Amino acid sequence: MNPFPIQEMTLPVALSGTDVIGQAKTGTGKTLGFGLPLLERVVVPADVEAGRGTPDDLTQAPQALVVVPTRELCTQVTNDLLTAGKARNVRVLAIYGGRAYEPQVEALKKGVDVVVGTPGRLLDLAGQRKLNLKHVKCLVLDEADEMLDLGFLPDVEKIINMLPAKRQTMLFSATMPGAVIGLARRYMSQPTHIRATAPDDQGATVANIAQHVYRAHSMDKPEMVSRILQADGRGLAMIFCRTKRTAADIAEQLERRGFASGAVHGDLGQGAREQALRAFRNGKVDVLVCTDVAARGIDVEGVTHVINYQSPEDEKTYLHRIGRTGRAGAKGIAITLVDWDDIPRWQLINKALELDFNDPVETYSSSPHLYEEMNIPAGTKGVLPRAERTRAGLDAEEIEDLGETSARGGAKGRSRGRSRTAAAEEPAAERPDRTPRRRRRTRAGAPVSGAAETAAGTEAQPAEAPAAAPAAAEESAARTPRRRRRTRSGKSSETAEQ
Repeated sequence: MNPFPIQEMTLPVALSGTDVIGQAKTGTGKTLGFGLPLLERVVVPADVEAGRGTPDDLTQAPQALVVVPTRELCTQVTNDLLTAGKARNVRVLAIYGGRAYEPQVEALKKGVDVVVGTPGRLLDLAGQRKLNLKHVKCLVLDEADEMLDLGFLPDVEKIINMLPAKRQTMLFSATMPGAVIGLARRYMSQPTHIRATAPDDQGATVANIAQHVYRAHSMDKPEMVSRILQADGRGLAMIFCRTKRTAADIAEQLERRGFASGAVHGDLGQGAREQALRAFRNGKVDVLVCTDVAARGIDVEGVTHVINYQSPEDEKTYLHRIGRTGRAGAKGIAITLVDWDDIPRWQLINKALELDFNDPVETYSSSPHLYEEMNIPAGTKGVLPRAERTRAGLDAEEIEDLGETSARGGAKGRSRGRSRTAAAEEPAAERPDRTPRRRRRTRAGAPVSGAAETAAGTEAQPAEAPAAAPAAAEESAARTPRRRRRTRSGKSSETAEQ
C-alpha cells in the first residue's frame, strides 16, 4: 500500500525532529502524517526492554500533546493513534468537554503517554494541576485554521506557554490563514512548510469526488433529499445544515419518511452525539444529519454521498464538508442545494474554488435530470418503501452515561436515546417535585404571621359552598403579596396592607 503524498513528504522530516507545517487536502492521511513521528518520540516500557530507551526516560506524565478544535475530531485522532501504537502499548487519552472530569483525572493519575484534547478542557485540567505538561516532547496542532475560526487561538497560546521550550512542534491543516502562519512564526523553530498534492489531482477539491450543484426551493428540499437517498448504489450519507434547528428538523422528517437517521449538532448532549456517531459507524443508521461541528474529524468508511442541504458559509467549510466522502482514494458524490437567496454566497464559493457551477440549474424533486444524474430509479417517491427499511435505527444503539457537565447533556440531549416509556415507568417518588410555596413563606423554621393567618383562614373554610372554594383559593393565591414574606414576626400583616 502506497503512502499518501503528505505522509511520504512529512515522515522523513518529522522523524528527524524538525518542526513541520503540513498542508494537504482533507481526507488525504494527515493524521498518520503527524501520528507516526509523534508515537516514535514517546518512550514506553517496551522500548526500554528492547534497548531503545532507559528507565529514566519513562514517566507517567504525557510525553506528547495533540490539540484539536472539536470533540468529534478528538475521538477520531485518539482512535487512530491507539491503532497505530497498539503494538508498543502506547497509552493515549482523549480529553474533551461534555464528559465528567473524574474519569479523565483518574486516567491521568494512572499515567498516559499521549494526550489528545480540546483547548478548553486541557486548560481546565492544567489550571487545576491535574494535567502535567512539563514532560511534553512533541506538540501537534491539528486543524489549526478551525481553531482560529472558533476563537481558540488565545487558549492554544496559553497551552503552548505551559510546555517546555525545547520540543518538536507540528502544525497541520487543509488551509493556512495568515493568523495561523503568525502563530507558527511565534512558537515554531525554523519549520519546514510542506504542501502536498498528488500529481494528477489539481485544484482545491479532491478529484475523485463528483460534485453536483442545484438551485432548489426550500419547501421542496426534503422531498429532493428523500429521493436522492434512494439512488442506486447509495451507501452511508451525510447531510449538512447551517443551523442546529434545521438539522434536528430534517433528521426528524427523514425518520418519519422511513429512513434510519441520526443527528449531530450543538443542542444535543455529548452522549447523544456519540450515540449517533456510533450508530452511523456501526451501520444501524445510514443517514447522519449534522451541522458543521461534524465537518471535520468524521472518517467513516463507506460514506458515498454528502448533501449540503444549505449552502455553506465559505469555501473552507465547503471543502471540509465534501471531504467526508471520497476519502483514502475512494469515490464519492457531493450534492449542494442552493436556495435562491444563497446564490450570491454560492457564487463567491464557486469563484474562490474555481468551480464550474456559477449558475446552478433550477431543479425540483420531479426534474428528469435529477433522476438521471443521481441514478434514481424511475417512479421513486419521497418515502422509503417498508421492504427497504432494514436498518436497526438510532434507538438500537445504547446511549452512554458520560456524567455530562452541561445542561444540554440532560433530558434534551438524551431524549432520543431513552426508551419512550422510560419517563412513564419512572417511580413518582424519584421524580423531582417543586418545593411547595408555603415552605418559602417561613422564617427560622416558623411561619410568618401573615402566612399563618392565611393558612388558618384556609382551613376554616366552611363546606357549604364547594363551587366557590376553587375561586376563593385562586383569589387567595393571586393576592398574596410577596412583601408579606418580608414582614417581621412582631409586626402585624395590616401594616403591609396599608
